[in-house]
Formats: sequence, structure tokens, C-alpha cells
Amino acid sequence: MANTLVLYFSQTGTTKRIAEKIAKKLQADLYRIEEADSYSTKDLDWTLPDSRANLEQNDAASRPAYKGQLPDVKAYDKIIIGSPTWWGIPPRIIYTVIDHLDLADKTVATFATSGGSAYSQTQTEMNRLIGSSNLLKGRMLSRSASVDQWLKDTKLL
Repeated sequence: MANTLVLYFSQTGTTKRIAEKIAKKLQADLYRIEEADSYSTKDLDWTLPDSRANLEQNDAASRPAYKGQLPDVKAYDKIIIGSPTWWGIPPRIIYTVIDHLDLADKTVATFATSGGSAYSQTQTEMNRLIGSSNLLKGRMLSRSASVDQWLKDTKLL
């Protein structure tokens, strides 16, 4: 078994491609986080004030359910969590997942994909949710070169 687990949430395939690259480079196990209630195109339409994603992202207490069971993280030393950014922060399902993982004594790294957001607000949220003591500096990733550089900068590779 690998000592690294890459968990990711992806709606368009962008985050999935980056997570797969990371898992391959690190010979890590890979787990896709899936929402219990699938998002429709309308649910994800940021131009609709009452779209599901808008309502979730604007509610700090929102914790959308995930499908199935999360992997047992006991055997892993390193956990990497990836997602798109929605409205500058991770989708609220990531908050649900983090709430259900025991990340004590784990090295944790997070990354995001985005069409235009910076990573700073996501890093602030991850520091708050996970704690900065065992959390490596995350990054917005989009290309193989950025993946390689981030893995080297965090000493994951």
C-alpha cells in the first residue's frame, strides 16, 4: 500500500486530471470524492443567485453529503486533498470530508484548480479547517510543470 492518499473532488475533469498526475508521480492511492446528490448544470450556474452551488458557498455551515464511505486514512502518512475553487474557496463538500477525516499526525497538502481564482483564500480556509501545524502550503495547479514544482517545493516528491 502507498503511504500517500490523494483525495479529490471534480465536476469538469480538470481537478481529476491533476489529481491523477499527482498520484502517478507519488505512486499514491487515489480516491474520488463524489457528492451524494449530483449537481446539475443549473445547480452549478453561478449567474443564478439561487443555484445550489451559490446557496452552499454562501452558507458557511453548509456541509453537502458525499457518496459512499471515505477511505480509512490510518495507514497513510500523507494526505493530499484537491478540488476546484468555487467563489474563491473549496466547494463545501470538501469541508464535509475534512470534518470526517482524522488528520492528526498526518502531513496534509491541498491543491486547487481554477479558471481565475488565486489560492490565498483557499489556503486561509484550509489553515482554519485543518490547522497550519501539519498543513503544507497549497497551490493552484493547472499544468504538469506546476504540479512538478509544487511537489518539489512541498518536498512531497
